[in-house]
Amino acid sequence: MTDRHNELRVEQLTKAYGPEAPVLRGVDLTVPGGTLAAVLGPSGCGKTTLLRIVAGFLRADAGTVALDGRTVAGPAVHLPPERRRIGIVPQEGALFPHLSVARNVAFGLTGLDRGERRRRTQDMLDLVGLAGHGDRMPHELSGGQQQRIALARALAPRPALVLLDEPFNALDSALRVGVRADVRAALRATGATALLVTHDQQEALSTADLVAVVRQGRIAQCDTPHDLYRRPADPWVAGFVGDAVLVPGEVRGGGSTAITPLGTVTLAAPPQGRSTGTVVLRPEQLRLADASTEEGVRGTVRDVFYYGHDAKVTVAIQGLDAPVDVRVAGPLSIVPGQEAAIRVTGEATLHP
Repeated sequence: MTDRHNELRVEQLTKAYGPEAPVLRGVDLTVPGGTLAAVLGPSGCGKTTLLRIVAGFLRADAGTVALDGRTVAGPAVHLPPERRRIGIVPQEGALFPHLSVARNVAFGLTGLDRGERRRRTQDMLDLVGLAGHGDRMPHELSGGQQQRIALARALAPRPALVLLDEPFNALDSALRVGVRADVRAALRATGATALLVTHDQQEALSTADLVAVVRQGRIAQCDTPHDLYRRPADPWVAGFVGDAVLVPGEVRGGGSTAITPLGTVTLAAPPQGRSTGTVVLRPEQLRLADASTEEGVRGTVRDVFYYGHDAKVTVAIQGLDAPVDVRVAGPLSIVPGQEAAIRVTGEATLHP
């Protein structure tokens, strides 16, 4: 059952920076209460503009934004940011350098007595794993600690929505994973509704409950990470959210299978309309075997990219203009120039 408490609902939102510069072209997005949603897209697709309109920093040309059942932006309605009950975690934390950690966290706690402010601040420091750091100054903290404090500051006033504007960009890759996990845990602990804006596919898929992919000012697909990856709306979405193997296919067997240069492939759902199109697979769905002993479509190994935990093998297949990528786990003995057999596992999607 959908939780409508603190639900974010965006309907038919449009915004242009001039007559020939449309940025948002009728965006519809619903984020149920308590959900962490990621807005994912390439640079210039409109995701930052969407965040700024939701926050109240920009006015939309048309459409509405409602939060917790209250319209905060729409025709003749524009609540200022401070009246929207929205917390913001900007890039690089943006802490006040002249205030201690505790005073940063307590900054938005108005209308509370001193004791309650102190308790709420301590609760937030405990939540983000930085109890005992209240007397420190921001410059004494690491980048990851600063982002945790920025989150604590955003959560302290119990906002209806938390906006996270690419908050992990300034962190190195090893630190980023840990901070992302901590931020997600803190949001879930408070039951907060949150919107994360990012261009990092791995970040969106591993962090969010719901992912909205933006393409040229429109939502191309909004789904759970699993369904977005396994059942992309079209080949562009498939290639944007991960490595994709795209091959031509013709539907057979009443729509349950497709004939492709990689053999017969099972389809996740019968396609509507046309019987030919592009079949989308993932590299980990392809199995590589010794061509002299195993059955499968024959190909020639072009290159091997070894990553330690797994490897990517590119294989040339007769009938395909470009080699396909195969993801192989564990020890690898195959070399370029070797003949290999490929078999497809799992289900694919077909797009006209």
